[in-house]
Amino acid sequence: MVLLISAAKNAAECAAAIERDLGENVEMISAFSQSAAKLRTSEYASIIIDQSLIDASPKASDGLWKQAGTAIPIIVNFAISGVDRTVREVRSALSRRRQEQLLAARAAQAALRNELAGAVSGILLSSELALAQPAIPASVADKLRSVHELALQIQSRLGSAA
Repeated sequence: MVLLISAAKNAAECAAAIERDLGENVEMISAFSQSAAKLRTSEYASIIIDQSLIDASPKASDGLWKQAGTAIPIIVNFAISGVDRTVREVRSALSRRRQEQLLAARAAQAALRNELAGAVSGILLSSELALAQPAIPASVADKLRSVHELALQIQSRLGSAA
């Protein structure tokens, strides 16, 4: 979803073109004062802001950026930018956002895989050392072998996921 903040005459036309060409829902507001409520209740992929609003109220725009979360900001001068140009900028920003999210997800998966691999190695080593003890009861040995086998399965899955 895209939040468009502008009072410009062609902003509605721009919102319609974004919805039509990009398949993104667009919510329009005309002032910064309405943005806080919108940002509390919804998450946006991008926030398009009219340059004239930023110029008129720089402090309000600073507050908006702090509340924007992961939304990609796009500053547009609706007085000189055509609808086609704005749609291209939004398309590009949304593409960058998807790429960044994909890279962040991959990094998180790799970090988790590395953490789990270390823990599984520890379980394997501990269970092998425990099984090597001479006088452990058979029931305990069976449970340790079961834990060892499960750890091997997890290790195999972690290796194939990489």
